[in-house]
Amino acid sequence: MTLTEPARETPAAGAPLTPSAPQAQQFISWVTLAMMTTASVANLRPSPSMALYGLAAVFLYLVPAVVFLLPTALVSAELASGWTGGVYRWVSEGLSKPLGFLAVWCQFAMTIAYYPSLLAYVASTFAYVIDPRLADNGLYVAVVIVVIYWAGVFVSSRGTKAVAGLAGMGLVIGTLIPGVVLVVLGLVFLAQGNPSAAPMDSGHFLPPWTGLASLVLIVGNFLSYAGMEMNGVHVASLREPGKQFPRAVFAATGLVLLIFILPALAISWVMPGEDLSLTAGVMQAFQGFFDHFGVGWLTKVVGVLLVAAALGGMLTWLAGPAKGLLMVSRQEGYLPPVLQKLNRRGVPMNIMVAQGALTTLIALLYAFIPDVSSAYWIFSVITTQIYLVVYLLMFAAVVRLRRTQPDRPRGFRVPAVRLVAGVGFVASVAAMCIGFVPPEQFGGGPLWRYLLTVGGGLLVLGLLAPLAFLKLRKPHWVAPEHRA
Repeated sequence: MTLTEPARETPAAGAPLTPSAPQAQQFISWVTLAMMTTASVANLRPSPSMALYGLAAVFLYLVPAVVFLLPTALVSAELASGWTGGVYRWVSEGLSKPLGFLAVWCQFAMTIAYYPSLLAYVASTFAYVIDPRLADNGLYVAVVIVVIYWAGVFVSSRGTKAVAGLAGMGLVIGTLIPGVVLVVLGLVFLAQGNPSAAPMDSGHFLPPWTGLASLVLIVGNFLSYAGMEMNGVHVASLREPGKQFPRAVFAATGLVLLIFILPALAISWVMPGEDLSLTAGVMQAFQGFFDHFGVGWLTKVVGVLLVAAALGGMLTWLAGPAKGLLMVSRQEGYLPPVLQKLNRRGVPMNIMVAQGALTTLIALLYAFIPDVSSAYWIFSVITTQIYLVVYLLMFAAVVRLRRTQPDRPRGFRVPAVRLVAGVGFVASVAAMCIGFVPPEQFGGGPLWRYLLTVGGGLLVLGLLAPLAFLKLRKPHWVAPEHRA
């Protein structure tokens, strides 16, 4: 998943352009849109969790791609081509303004749990540059998360644009190059006659069924695919949206699946599942391959590339969700004035500091949970649960908008919208339910603790916090420029 900025409001149809800036419609090809979509979704971070399943990772990536990734992309294209303003506008017009606020809040709140899991991956990856034993040290991981996050807040507060290019470079230096190297090394490793650590015969295409706990790691794939709705805003830039957008979606889906599946398989070829770390699995595989080929020193080089790409993405988009929440709150008065303040560079510092305080508390839990992989998984699940609320609202909104505003111009219409949105809605609900089942790989702790952590995170961050703001909302919270 890659966080992106909220879509900017475009001029209304017929709005006059300034004489000094006459602009013609600029179109992009469906191939370009497919590449943009791939860049915004695909990365190597989820590969270790799926490598645990070996060949069954293919099945576990395909299922959520069909029932979640495709419905999300198609539905967001219709909504974005009919209503500018992003998920708040879509849900507000389709359902209600309070639910619109809930949607934009969850887009923001998921980052509170997302950044600790992202930076735990960064910490474990960087450990292979300095000392691999630190990868499973909870105190080290906690310290790295806190230091890097607040350093990112400081950089963002300066309003610097120097890091903006790092996110685009991240797809190349942090995903494509390491991913290709990982797969090529894996193929050479197998071609030399070395046995795969995980069985690769057809009998292992389906994961072994030992109850819901055997499939829980599939929930992580929903988070991996999240972000497709951000690319629906580009549907208006296609010459023939009705034909070209489906092509772009299917092409991007194929590319995303390749980027997710092949590295996961390569990791499973060299790393036995019982030895695999969810945070450091990518680096474990690189070290295994490089040591096998006698070039172990390259592990540190790859580690630096992966860390640089992850940090570039974090720095570039750190303030994005906060800005989206701020814009809505200033217009409708959802947040108190103290959280609406901007610094002199236009950055919502107070929101970011409040977010950082919660992120720090969550990060410190790594120091107290013995298994870093378990902590990483728990925070990933909380992130997914909160973000799935956005998709549930989005799927419901598109169906209702088709009924209440059937004649509104749309650049793209989802065929069989009730079926497509229904599949996405049911898949999202199923993923939320499965997320409450501890994975069998990490079933050592008491069930009540897992349920309390995951359920409490969803309840407090995803539901109670926005309900409290709605309940306490005051008329004077609306920014002066938006008051009637």
